[in-house]
Amino acid sequence: MMQIVFVGIAAGIAAGFVFASIASGSALSIPLFYLAPLPILIAAMGWSQVSGLIAAGVAALGLGVAFGSMLFIVFLVGVGLPAWWLGYLALLARPGTNGTPSHLEWYPAGRLVIWAALLGSLVVMAVMVRFGFDAESIQSGLQRALEALFQVRGAGGSAPDRTVDLGEFIAWLAVWIPRIAAIPTILASLINLWLAARIVEASGRLKRPWPDLSAIVFPSWVPLLLAGVIAGTFAPGLLGMACWVLTASLLTAYMLLGFAVLHATTRPLSGRVFMLAGSYLTVLLLGWPALAIAILGLLDAALDIRGRVARRRANSM
Repeated sequence: MMQIVFVGIAAGIAAGFVFASIASGSALSIPLFYLAPLPILIAAMGWSQVSGLIAAGVAALGLGVAFGSMLFIVFLVGVGLPAWWLGYLALLARPGTNGTPSHLEWYPAGRLVIWAALLGSLVVMAVMVRFGFDAESIQSGLQRALEALFQVRGAGGSAPDRTVDLGEFIAWLAVWIPRIAAIPTILASLINLWLAARIVEASGRLKRPWPDLSAIVFPSWVPLLLAGVIAGTFAPGLLGMACWVLTASLLTAYMLLGFAVLHATTRPLSGRVFMLAGSYLTVLLLGWPALAIAILGLLDAALDIRGRVARRRANSM
């Protein structure tokens, strides 16, 4: 028990320092900021959920003491508890359907992706309502924060055209940042979960077997939810903005499902590595092809592309 407590405290201190590195303002602090959940996940998956919960609490408490109560709430709700919950779900299991006590059914990896999408949406919406409870207040509050960040008001006089262009760009950011802000949060959560599982597996402490990530599937209700929130984006005000956040989050999840389809269907191909690398680089550099990959994921959910390809291969042998 003492080891669980000590590991939790150490992981919490590490998570707090990594999260606080953003205050330095250096370029390296941004990726470090997104790695803040990693120590909590390692503690939760390698030792116990109690250790992960202690880590989340210690990190939040330390940040609260150092920077104020607001940061305590921000870290605990936005980083600590979501990381602990994902770590808890990753090790959740039940007895298998074959009745053998030693056989366990582990929590599906696809559901972890959906949980990461939903948690990322909740975090973004919680940040948005800090600026107000209607779309106009949120956008104007975010615009003021961005103007302060870019020091727009201090750029006038010598270069008015440049100031106007920057002001228009900030106004555009104020509209779109709330709608897509969950995407990096979701990806960071899943990357941290993957890294933590690999680190814990390398130490020999990972309890669950490694899942086949190319075989992930989503619950049957997720397409219905996606259709509902896409329709909700046409609603005015805060509801429409919240639906935009959920739409971007779920499409990000389906993009990951689309990549799983690519991994599964290209296995027998000789140029598989180049195809996959090209797909990832195209999405990373251009951005918009991610929508095509998400559509592939949606098509697989509707048409079972991976199952059809697998059956065709089996029949050709």
